[in-house]
Amino acid sequence: MAYKHVILWSLKEEYKNDEIRKGIKEGLESLEGKIPGMTYIHVQIDPTDGSNADAMLENVFETEEDLKAYAVNPDHNAIADKYVRPYTEVRLCLNFKIED
Repeated sequence: MAYKHVILWSLKEEYKNDEIRKGIKEGLESLEGKIPGMTYIHVQIDPTDGSNADAMLENVFETEEDLKAYAVNPDHNAIADKYVRPYTEVRLCLNFKIED
């Protein structure tokens, strides 16, 4: 059994631009292969009309413990502090088990 972690962000109005979105995507996806137990990561930064979020993170972890460790991982937090947190107004999170 694996665990999926999905985040939706709405950016602060003054940061709703391609440069900020690209930084979020490149920053977070640079964590691939660096986080124990993380088997997948993807950041979507091109919402279609009708969307009410600006970016989405989707990643998969082998265990719930790996997901919990990700939240406090220094590499993850350094990226989030540099590329994500300063620019976001709203953050929604959904974590769930992926059934085999």
